[in-house]
Amino acid sequence: MGKKENKEGISIKKSENFSEWYTQIIKKADLVDYSKVSGCLVFKPSSFILWESAKDYFNKKIKKDGVENVYFPMLIPENLLKKESKHIEGFSPEVAWVTYAGKTKLNERLAIRPTSETLMYDSYSKWIRSWKDLPLRYNQWCSVVRWEFKNPIPFLRTREFLWQEGHTAFSTKNESEKELKKIIRFYKDLFEEIYAVPVLIGNKSKKEKFAGADYSLSVEALLPNGKAIQGATAHHLGQNFSKPFKINFIDEKGNKQYVWQNSWGFSTRSLGIMLAIHGDDKGLVIPPNMADTKGVIIPILFDKSMKKVIKKSKEIQKKIGTSISKIDSRKEHTPGWKFNYWEMKGVPIRIEIGPKDIEKKQVVMVRRDTGEKIFVKEKEIKNKFKEILLDIQKNLYSNAKKFLDSNKIKTKKINDLKKIIKDRKIAFAPWCGTMKCEMSLRKKLNGAKSINIPFDQKELNEECVNCRNGADFYAYFGKSY
Repeated sequence: MGKKENKEGISIKKSENFSEWYTQIIKKADLVDYSKVSGCLVFKPSSFILWESAKDYFNKKIKKDGVENVYFPMLIPENLLKKESKHIEGFSPEVAWVTYAGKTKLNERLAIRPTSETLMYDSYSKWIRSWKDLPLRYNQWCSVVRWEFKNPIPFLRTREFLWQEGHTAFSTKNESEKELKKIIRFYKDLFEEIYAVPVLIGNKSKKEKFAGADYSLSVEALLPNGKAIQGATAHHLGQNFSKPFKINFIDEKGNKQYVWQNSWGFSTRSLGIMLAIHGDDKGLVIPPNMADTKGVIIPILFDKSMKKVIKKSKEIQKKIGTSISKIDSRKEHTPGWKFNYWEMKGVPIRIEIGPKDIEKKQVVMVRRDTGEKIFVKEKEIKNKFKEILLDIQKNLYSNAKKFLDSNKIKTKKINDLKKIIKDRKIAFAPWCGTMKCEMSLRKKLNGAKSINIPFDQKELNEECVNCRNGADFYAYFGKSY
């Protein structure tokens, strides 16, 4: 059995210092490495495989709906980026430029992709000629660079990140808007079914919408530090890009028309949201629907019974699935050290098996979410393993939903709204939605802002929480990333 080992766990409680706790779990769970360029991360296998889980789920969903995957270059000529003035105005502070090739200065600067509307739509203008070419629904998985000057936070705020960006074109506004509502619900499904994270879904305000869009939809989550964070967005671009890029077609009546467009995306920021919400003082807690390794088998090794226990461990692994489980039979570490190691990694179920368990024809299954120990008979292992995984997924979502619901507070008074946000909660208040009112609110709320505006609200007969003019709807407000 070896000597006692040090436990290299989390040294700060999540409830005491969220930022330090988050930094520690990212580092100690070996998710990323820091590159020589500030804000640009190396995704190690344990984090990249999480991204692959989300990617696989969403890829299947959009492909089933008729979206096709493509890939466009990462370098965008400056003249294309400038074609839609509001769009470039919104991105210009964050654009990184290539100006030299070797020692030769380029005739035109090339932007490193901050988003791909302009480059893709230049091609769309060549590909779309007739109504028969529509709808055109393409998506690409790639990285983008946005040179933010705020402090980088792994996953949550980085200068380069991975994402998907869907870019679609339709012959009518109605088709375009119908797709947009569908896509934002795909994102809601992604967060709730895979990440086990409940979200707020709705419209962004005029101030917060994507630059160049008619309007934007979003899903938003609430982190344990009381800050809201945008998880995914879908933008109705109208004809704001099709006109400057001349993306037009001849309709069935022989008339020339401009297409109606959407763009939509989610990124590796979503991983940070999931890790922050579910993680605890022992490390990561990975939802089973995301976890590549759903169970780890830890044989309790003694010299006399070692071969027998390892053999039984392999039999158990075969029962639960060799592709979704691992056996940790390392002799240089104690069982206690291994328990802590796999808890830090967030593996949903730990299975302990020792010589006494073999005699009793049982194993011990330990849930990562609650720490509960469950004694399971050998013949019940396969079914019980599946049952516990389902319950862990459900429990993680349920706990996160309780947290979100308990931190949303409805109010109609500006002073109460201020207090709610000061208390690190989300306020739900009647609002007029004007740009002028939002700017006024930001000053009063010390930088807090509108998060989003839920869909399908009844007509209001109330005053705006801030300016006291007529309110058009209720909106969420809070501090955000």
